[in-house]
Amino acid sequence: MANFNLDPVHSGVNFSIQHLVVSNVKGRFNDFDANITGDFNDLSSLQGTFTVQANSIDTKVEDRDNHLKSADFLDVEQYPEIKFEITKVDDHSVTGNLTMKDHTQEETFDLDYKGISLNPLNSKNTAGLVITGKIDREPYGITFNQQLETGGFLLGKSLDVEFDLEFPIEE
Repeated sequence: MANFNLDPVHSGVNFSIQHLVVSNVKGRFNDFDANITGDFNDLSSLQGTFTVQANSIDTKVEDRDNHLKSADFLDVEQYPEIKFEITKVDDHSVTGNLTMKDHTQEETFDLDYKGISLNPLNSKNTAGLVITGKIDREPYGITFNQQLETGGFLLGKSLDVEFDLEFPIEE
């Protein structure tokens, strides 16, 4: 079994949420890490933890980012990290325990294993994974919302998430 450390320069953590019923607001987290053990030739052997620094949220609007960091949403002062601990992987999904704001729920996300490719810049093989899915924010205590005069709510209940991950393989 090998250990794999994330290449953060070639990886990303992105999300979007419905806004005003008519559009989506997109954002990302800029500070994250993952440590995986196992064998990419046998996805079911993969185990590990993915950690996001909540304070690194970035929607390109400073006032909105500050509100998302507040107790109305992520409460980054009290809960600085978001963690996902892998419990099961198969060819098409990854399941684990997601913890936000001290609430833990089992979540299953779609997995698109991109395979292994040789990086010509450093002559290292690199494995790639894209993990996508939805997270209902309310079970995590993230319930802030506002009813709109025209019907519906300011924000959707669920977030669409996408994790684009590259892992250099040390031979």
